[in-house]
Amino acid sequence: LADKGNGNYAYIDTAAEGRKVLGEQLSGTLLTIAKDVKIQIEFNQRLVAGYRLIGYENRLLADRDFNDDAKDAGEIGAGHTVTALYEIVPAGQKVENPGVDDLKYAQVPQATEGAGANELLTVKLRYKEPDGEESKLLSVGVVNGNAGYRNASENFKFASSVAEFGMLLRDSRYKGQSSYDGALELARASTGADLRGYRTEFVKLVETAKSLSERASAR
Repeated sequence: LADKGNGNYAYIDTAAEGRKVLGEQLSGTLLTIAKDVKIQIEFNQRLVAGYRLIGYENRLLADRDFNDDAKDAGEIGAGHTVTALYEIVPAGQKVENPGVDDLKYAQVPQATEGAGANELLTVKLRYKEPDGEESKLLSVGVVNGNAGYRNASENFKFASSVAEFGMLLRDSRYKGQSSYDGALELARASTGADLRGYRTEFVKLVETAKSLSERASAR
């Protein structure tokens, strides 16, 4: 119902979860600041050999639908943020793509003026005002800073642990060497101030999942 009606839903199983959903996050649920929000990422082929969006399999849009205002998309509430993580293969590295042969009649793409820039990617966002019907476009280039993982923010590291945990739960074929211990290590090292205890709650959730997994393996 929430999906078809552009609404929201939440699982409330504890008093703390009830306070979060019905208190701290209620304004974002009731007040929409942008509707039919779409995000499209274009990577610079000079710097990126391949990429994969982690998660969002049930929310993918065809490229042509990005500019189609008739296509339904997501809503953003007041105070809400959206995070999308990509796995990127740098140019010059082998891209694992089993079962796909090289195209016999493929045309060599022509490099555009922007291809020589040091931009790693361009983020394009379309949205409509809450009472509008025509979308607006925002476009921002992201420069390749060559920043190592050690220099990543606590937020990025914590988001990585959540993504790793998600791939373990769904037994993703892309999980690679992911593990509950790895997700815990990332999460514990990036909890930060955690004023409302959300990240600590996540750590406990991963610990519970790890324990259940170990019990199942021991049977």
